[in-house]
Amino acid sequence: MAKIIQLSPHVANLIAAGEVVERPASVVKELLENAVDAGATQVTVEIRDGGMTFLRVTDNGCGMSPEDARTAFLRHATSKLKTAEDLAAIATMGFRGEALAAIASVSRIDLLTKTPGAISGTSLTLEAGNITEESEAGCPDGTTIIVRDLFFNTPARMKFMKSDTVEGSRVTAAVQLQALAHPEVAFRFLRDGKEVLSTPGTGSLEAAVYCVYGRDSGKMVQVDGKWENFSVTGYVSKPTDARPSRALQTFFVNDRPVKSRLLMAALEEAYRNQIMAGKFPACVLHLRVPANVVDVNVHPAKTEVKFLNEKAVFDCIHYCVLGALNKTPDRPQVQFKPAVPAQSVVAPAQKPATAPQKQENFFRTMNAQEFKNFSAAVKDAPKPSPMAAAATAAAVEQTILPPVREQVILPKATPTPISVPTPAPIPQPEEPEQVTIPEIPKEIPWRFVGELYNSYIIVEQGEEAYLIDKHAAHERILFEKLKANQEAISSQVLLTPVTLRLSPEAVAILLDNSSLLEELGFEVQEFGENTLAIRQIPMDLDSAQAIDALETIAADLLNGRKENRSNVRDEVLHTVACKAAIKAGWISSEKELMKLAEQVLSRDDLKHCPHGRPICITLSKKQLEKQFKRS
Repeated sequence: MAKIIQLSPHVANLIAAGEVVERPASVVKELLENAVDAGATQVTVEIRDGGMTFLRVTDNGCGMSPEDARTAFLRHATSKLKTAEDLAAIATMGFRGEALAAIASVSRIDLLTKTPGAISGTSLTLEAGNITEESEAGCPDGTTIIVRDLFFNTPARMKFMKSDTVEGSRVTAAVQLQALAHPEVAFRFLRDGKEVLSTPGTGSLEAAVYCVYGRDSGKMVQVDGKWENFSVTGYVSKPTDARPSRALQTFFVNDRPVKSRLLMAALEEAYRNQIMAGKFPACVLHLRVPANVVDVNVHPAKTEVKFLNEKAVFDCIHYCVLGALNKTPDRPQVQFKPAVPAQSVVAPAQKPATAPQKQENFFRTMNAQEFKNFSAAVKDAPKPSPMAAAATAAAVEQTILPPVREQVILPKATPTPISVPTPAPIPQPEEPEQVTIPEIPKEIPWRFVGELYNSYIIVEQGEEAYLIDKHAAHERILFEKLKANQEAISSQVLLTPVTLRLSPEAVAILLDNSSLLEELGFEVQEFGENTLAIRQIPMDLDSAQAIDALETIAADLLNGRKENRSNVRDEVLHTVACKAAIKAGWISSEKELMKLAEQVLSRDDLKHCPHGRPICITLSKKQLEKQFKRS
């Protein structure tokens, strides 16, 4: 075994940089968090070349003294923690003291800072974490940090960076995230000299959401609820405005942007039975909890948290969002006027009948606290005794049933009793773990029987019946057709281009893969910030399907499906085929169904859809006879 040594501070900082500084967006996130912790009310971010060559963050916060400025670039130097007990209730964004040391170790930095009331400020120049120049400087109150040549001394990290378009869009997303997290701070973002984002900093989350999402924010539903000692505020999309991916789900815990499966599950539970399968809600939700019930120190980038009471957090998100959705009508209100009968004229001497009292809103929604009180009341309500229930049922029966008349019984022949055996319960077949695809003999003629539930084609062949999933079959046929054509997919040019608004990362990844999209029949162009203009789509898709397909493609590419171009092409073809295929529940003509059945029965490659679901299952005559007790 080699001798154990202690790493030098420089190597330790490089390791820390690998955990904290992944790309320019990571640098922006850390610097913006420091600016917010410094009490800034105005922050400006400027980048060039995706942030790789030039990145500047300017704030009007409290600034630093010369001594603090030098100490700030030492590892684990922080003003936000002093004792171990402070870790139990962290209320600031940054607290580890690793960010500035990690950033400085892989870049060249210029720092200007000044505290309020000081005559002059401090200027520092650092390279690879070492201070090379220090002097007094005239500057406004606050701090300005310029980061140049990121990863200049770590070429291995440099080769993992994407194009300037992608990296710049990720910086845009980082700034937008902080703008949504802190609506009380005015953020301004300049990208290659062009202003991309500007928020007013009035403290209104609605204004910040509008600046980030534009007019689409007007379609969102406001959420404002409490559950125990937690509270939730923000906005969620209507069920009818769901998205093909979770890219627009944004959560904050005590103003800290986080990624949490718990919060995602709670949000989507509120949309149960209200949203189409494969669609996801969008949200900007702020969860506020006591600092001592959440642990933010579980991830180097501070993007994951742990909760002391996960069930209470789940219920808070679930019921507060559900209450907001129930209070917001998703369709226009229709007022009905009761029809007046033709012979309803009341004579002057007669007294009109008493009109029924207007019933108050019987079917109504409850907010989170009302639901909690209602659930407790139901749980504690006394249960009726069986004897009282039986007596009530007998009284109701006597009231409802007509009186029994006297019956005259005429003599008649006594019929011979017939003994009918009680049928045994029909055993339910267990669901197999793996579906065996039937081998269909081609030489025996088949007969089209019909369609079940507008989804499954029924075909009879010999002593076998086949149930064919029409969507899965059509999807596989389209996929094989698209895959066999290695050239560009046939496409159609739209007379009027349609626009698609996505997250900055999604826009960048699609623009970065424009050649792949052209092979698939798409032509997209940048159309303003976070918006694409779709000018050409595959022949088999309409405009709405093309929009869904592009969103799904962007989500797949962002999830890392880029290692092999042919694999990416197949994944995209899956999406195109799925969107273009006929859907279960659609009404199809008999001719269409027979054509699908003919292809499934005549081809050996149509066994599974591109997602792995079976296309056809078999039901034999012997199995049916067994069910009917005929065998």
